Amino acid sequence: MKILLVSPKTPTTFWSFKHVLRFVAKKAAFPPLGLITVAAMLPREWRLKLVDLNVEPIDDRQLRWADWVFVSAMIVHQESVREIARRCAALGKRVLAGGPLFTTGHEAFPEIPHFVLGEAEEIMPRLVADLQAGTVQPIYRAPRFPSIEQTPVPRYDLLRMRNYVTMAAQFSRGCPFDCEFCDIVVMNGRVPRTKSPEQFIAELETLRRLGWKDMVFVVDDNFIGNKARTKALLQEMIAWRERTRPAMGFLTEASINLADDAELRALMVAAGFRKVFVGIETPSAASLAECHKLQNKGRDLVAAVQTLQRSGLEVMGGFIVGFDSDTGDIFKQQFEFIQRSGVATAMVGLLTALPQTRLYRRLKAEGRLLTESTGNNTAAALNFRPRLDRAWLENGYRELMLRLYEPRNYYRRIRVYLKNHQGAGERLRLSWRDCAAFVKSFWLLGVWHRGRWSYWRFVGGTMLCRPGQFRIAIELAIMGHHFRRVAASL
Repeated sequence: MKILLVSPKTPTTFWSFKHVLRFVAKKAAFPPLGLITVAAMLPREWRLKLVDLNVEPIDDRQLRWADWVFVSAMIVHQESVREIARRCAALGKRVLAGGPLFTTGHEAFPEIPHFVLGEAEEIMPRLVADLQAGTVQPIYRAPRFPSIEQTPVPRYDLLRMRNYVTMAAQFSRGCPFDCEFCDIVVMNGRVPRTKSPEQFIAELETLRRLGWKDMVFVVDDNFIGNKARTKALLQEMIAWRERTRPAMGFLTEASINLADDAELRALMVAAGFRKVFVGIETPSAASLAECHKLQNKGRDLVAAVQTLQRSGLEVMGGFIVGFDSDTGDIFKQQFEFIQRSGVATAMVGLLTALPQTRLYRRLKAEGRLLTESTGNNTAAALNFRPRLDRAWLENGYRELMLRLYEPRNYYRRIRVYLKNHQGAGERLRLSWRDCAAFVKSFWLLGVWHRGRWSYWRFVGGTMLCRPGQFRIAIELAIMGHHFRRVAASL
């Protein structure tokens, strides 16, 4: 059996990092972890090829080679998925599709004849048998949230790893919280399910043996959803690092209550974690209550962010405007909060109703739902009728993004972060790749682009006052170029 695994093209979004790839000579930010995990569940004697459209185009010869084309996608990939399906249909190639896009909305793709809905672990034995027998069914639906201790090591060998900025791995699925706007509990449930520490270490060891030396994104919905299991994993990761001395570091997603557990923070840093994405959402207590973001209520969010920063973690923050409880000064509140907290990478989005979420069902029942979500969390358009004026919200959102990533404001935020970050006493270490990226930033950010004087004040001040953090500073400066381009395109 010949299987062509196709990862759709990601449009330019906040997390695509399209505008920074040129600095680091890479073609894509992240690999298609879902597809290479599915690939590991297929018989070893089958012939597999992977095409990531973010890295290379697909040609008709590759499609003609395949017996089946497997596609995995998120909501943001809708346009690319339709193009893949059109090309497969023109060549008479059969398509099997899975992933979040189809789990919550496969009905919107009548051109695709076969779907895997939900997590694949318990579906795959039947699917493989049907593929071999030629009796593939229209829909395979996961009967439950499966144990992921049965999940094999992803087929990292199918990737050309040199094309990616960051590798990806997964320790857990699910989140114990129940935010109204979030689709995680729809797709992965509220009871976090984890791999065993030995299982996850085997994945990291596979990456190490394949020569990976850069960052690994642990893509969990909430890495600390089961703190006891997470601590056990971190202790094993620390022991593995002591044995093997890998060069890789880690980033992940976690809830704000990480700030409450000093032991957990220390273990994460010792295990090599450098960054954590936190859903902060809003400084408005009323809006936090509205969306049931209970883990964020009743706490000083700026202090929580700074606790994480002082522990040695860079906090990347998610923020939302457009809640019914938002008031007329919400954009001012958000700007001031983000600036004070030193969250350099601040992903601000308009509230969107994702398919099958509690928010989606509520707005639909109230007759306020207008369109389906595009999946682009920085699209400047609401897909429902808000309580505040729609045009005012959308225009205010554009202005907020432009203001946040205006060079002077952005570099000011980085300075706040560097001041709080525990790495101030580190020695300056620059690889040849760091030096190449700095030289490119010198020309683009320091000569050609608006904000050049702010750039040089920032670079010079970092070299004089915090030379040990120079690499982090230049990395964030380069990322700011991407964020400004995204903000300007809204």
